[in-house]
Amino acid sequence: MAISVDSPEDSENLRRSQGYTFPILSDAQEDVIRRWDLVHLHGRHDGADISRPAEFLIDPSGKVRWVNLTEDFVVRARPEEALAAFDAMNKSSHSE
Repeated sequence: MAISVDSPEDSENLRRSQGYTFPILSDAQEDVIRRWDLVHLHGRHDGADISRPAEFLIDPSGKVRWVNLTEDFVVRARPEEALAAFDAMNKSSHSE
């Protein structure tokens, strides 16, 4: 899932226009983004706050197993990075 500061309508429009099959949750009040310290102050073109790009891999127990944070809103983890982290998480969960 993804979380955005955009309105629910804007988030849904983005999801549809890009063909994403996962939900994009709206955090228009920035509650979750602030709780996870992901606010990029004045990061939007009009000076509004936006969320800092971040990817988290959370295991079924709720433990954060992998984090990718950047300062540039166009930079995201490469798919192979996320898949490698997922594979590592699965291997470590079988040995625990």
